[in-house]
Amino acid sequence: MSTLGTAELEALIGEATVDAYGEDEQRTGLFTMLEEHLDVPFTTAVLGAEVMVRGVDLTPDGRVVALCSRGRVRQSIGILDLPLPSPAPEGAEWVEAYRHWVG
Repeated sequence: MSTLGTAELEALIGEATVDAYGEDEQRTGLFTMLEEHLDVPFTTAVLGAEVMVRGVDLTPDGRVVALCSRGRVRQSIGILDLPLPSPAPEGAEWVEAYRHWVG
C-alpha cells in the first residue's frame, strides 16, 4: 500500500534515472537509490515467518532482491514480493518508487 502519490513517486524515479538511458540503466539507478537509502537491517514477515532483511542486491538477470535471513537460513526475495513492515523502515519510499516504475 503506497503512502506516496503518483507525482511524488515519479519525482523519485526521475531523481534515480536522470542520467539513465534504457531500462537496464534505469533499473540500476533505482537499485542504487534503494541500496543507499533503505535503512537495513529491518524485520518483516514473509509467509507468516519473521525474517531479517539485511540488504538488497541486483541479480545478474536484472532482478532487485532483498537479502533475507531467519536463523542460519538465507534467502533472496524479490523486492516486488517483499511485504514492508509497519512502520516501514527509513528509505522505504524507494521500494515504492521501484514498484511504481515496474508498473
